[in-house]
Amino acid sequence: MKRVRPNGRGGDAYLRRLGERLRTLRNQRGMTRKALAAHARVSERYLAQLEAGKGNGSIVLLRRIASAIGLPVTQLLHDGAEPPLDFVLLSQFLERLSPPALANARKVLLKHFSEPSEGLRRRRIALIGLRGGGKSTLGRLLAERLDVPFIELDREIERRSGANLSEIFDMFGQETFRRAEREAFNEVLSQHLHFVIATSGSIVTEPSTLELLLASCFTIWVRAEPEEHMRRVMAQGDMRPMANNARAMEDLVSILKSREPLYAKAEAVITTSRKTPEQNLAELLRLIAVPSTGMQLQLA
Repeated sequence: MKRVRPNGRGGDAYLRRLGERLRTLRNQRGMTRKALAAHARVSERYLAQLEAGKGNGSIVLLRRIASAIGLPVTQLLHDGAEPPLDFVLLSQFLERLSPPALANARKVLLKHFSEPSEGLRRRRIALIGLRGGGKSTLGRLLAERLDVPFIELDREIERRSGANLSEIFDMFGQETFRRAEREAFNEVLSQHLHFVIATSGSIVTEPSTLELLLASCFTIWVRAEPEEHMRRVMAQGDMRPMANNARAMEDLVSILKSREPLYAKAEAVITTSRKTPEQNLAELLRLIAVPSTGMQLQLA
């Protein structure tokens, strides 16, 4: 059974904050410790230890407690400042909307509160998708045609950190990389008015960065068939997939499937399989050739 374990002094501090949050939430709902223990099917003594910052319960027990209070376990485990009440109320309202209505609500919010104008956003082209889809090749060609800078976000992360991506992951982990990715993207936005940017394949997995990307750029999902992804990655000199090709392809298909709903948030999609770079560029130019871009496109 998975347990939430403290990690030195930082872990002890987190457990104290967790205990304080639990006590506050229980008091807000007017529940005695005895009543909560009965509804959650845990001992009152365990709850007392947890609220005192001395307990360290399993995920299953914490889930029971959260359910008895009437909130998701993620909210109970949240480690940070409590969100403003308006944010909580808005979240509850949005949860009641159907998927189509939710998509429309997001468009309304972006229209009224997004910082970059629609015209400016469409002058910032962001290519998303799994590695091997053709983002870098297409991005360079598109940037050259539009006469704007071409930026590879991974290279910007390496430039700012002074280390390659593998070293960042090995030394500092996923959380540090995601923070560096967000900071590098913010720097791109502050330094360039117009650009074409190729993002990492996993940028869509960080909700806050994905939201910023969608709000500030015209996003295009560059996709390919799984076999094409694999072939292009190996053509780039990465022979690791050859170590266990059957399993590697299985993993690739699984990653694509899990990220499809995230990539599908892009405003346009281009499939690069079985087409030349020139053919893909022509299609890409047609996708972005709308009056509001203000770009002078030479399609001939």
